[in-house]
Amino acid sequence: MRLSSSEEDYLKTVYGLGEWEPDPVTTGAVAAKLGVSPASATTMVAKLSGRGLLDHPPYGAVSLTPAGLRAALSVVRRHRLIETFLVGELGYSWDEVHEEAELLEHTVSARFIDGLDERLGYPAADPHGDPIPTREGELRRPRAVRLDRAPGGAAVVVRVSDVDPEVLRLCAEAGIRPGTLLEGGAHPLTPAQASAVWVAPHGFRS
Repeated sequence: MRLSSSEEDYLKTVYGLGEWEPDPVTTGAVAAKLGVSPASATTMVAKLSGRGLLDHPPYGAVSLTPAGLRAALSVVRRHRLIETFLVGELGYSWDEVHEEAELLEHTVSARFIDGLDERLGYPAADPHGDPIPTREGELRRPRAVRLDRAPGGAAVVVRVSDVDPEVLRLCAEAGIRPGTLLEGGAHPLTPAQASAVWVAPHGFRS
């Protein structure tokens, strides 16, 4: 099924909004994330529902169908592999790659992405800690909680959201990256900044 760049963005957005948080995905949240009007989001959601890619019952949450999930994971795979390549091979910093990957993810072929995956050694996660789907659409998301909600004690950073480049820069300056051990849970971030960081507290099993 051939999808437009806009349709791919909608599917990826629905997936992304529900990937780390269990809250129901609304058309309003999709509109806010994509920077479009609620009416535009409602129209596109209805279109994608008609194509069997989204479920959206009246007054209910938006969710991906199995076909929609496969399509979304394909875009997510492209995006995260491109980010990994930009950081690891071209020297981009992790706060610079999101917008670049947003542009490139719609233009590269499956063959290119598979070759990129092999070149990078089949990475399991991108520079921000987000898991990279395999060619078959499989991925393993580690168990983690937001740092602002984490219990006290030592914790290992699992993921830093790439939504706000400024938070990424602050985390880099503080040495907070995936794999960083926060002794005693200590960190210099405000609660709002800490909400972008996901950790596995001591004793968690992924």
